[in-house]
Amino acid sequence: MSSPGEYYNSLPPITKAYGTLCFFTTVAKQLGLLSPAYIALLPELVIKQFQIWRLVTTFFYLGGFSINFGIRLLMIARYGVLLEKGPFERRTADFLWMMIFGSFTLLVLSVIPFFWTPFLGVSLVFMLLYLWSREFPNANISLYGLVTLKAFYLPWAMLALDVIFGSPIMPDLLGIIAGHLYYFLTVLHPLATGKNYLKTPKWVYP
Repeated sequence: MSSPGEYYNSLPPITKAYGTLCFFTTVAKQLGLLSPAYIALLPELVIKQFQIWRLVTTFFYLGGFSINFGIRLLMIARYGVLLEKGPFERRTADFLWMMIFGSFTLLVLSVIPFFWTPFLGVSLVFMLLYLWSREFPNANISLYGLVTLKAFYLPWAMLALDVIFGSPIMPDLLGIIAGHLYYFLTVLHPLATGKNYLKTPKWVYP
């Protein structure tokens, strides 16, 4: 069995970087080094005081240390890694573009008051889960050892659990919307028409 250090080093670059930023953002918050209010997506401060960093930092906060935080971090480590090492293997730029497009989509949705949420990290993680479920729809998943279901239904099962346990469902819904839009534009639409309007731009490549 590999050590934690070996496992961490084996992670693909984009997933590793994103998971690490999320982890240390929460650590900084728990140590009192960072206030969530300073990194939340607050449109009036972005527009009136040009606090542009909020458009980025909103994606790095998954909440304080809790079971939910642990689950979201594990989702990055599992589904983000499976995507980056699977369908996106040797396509790091495409994976990064997917994350950028998803983030931009979530920011645009957040302009609508009904969809606004101060932190979009959970939504971006849920987007990864949704895309994985579409890439591997027939994989069998054991949900907390209680029930086995096809991966295709996993995002909806996780959303239902959030409802049951009283967690807000808007971040989950936003992730599903962003994930489906990306999947539609890069997989479903090209299959139907032969045209891909969401090709990775050249500036994303190293």
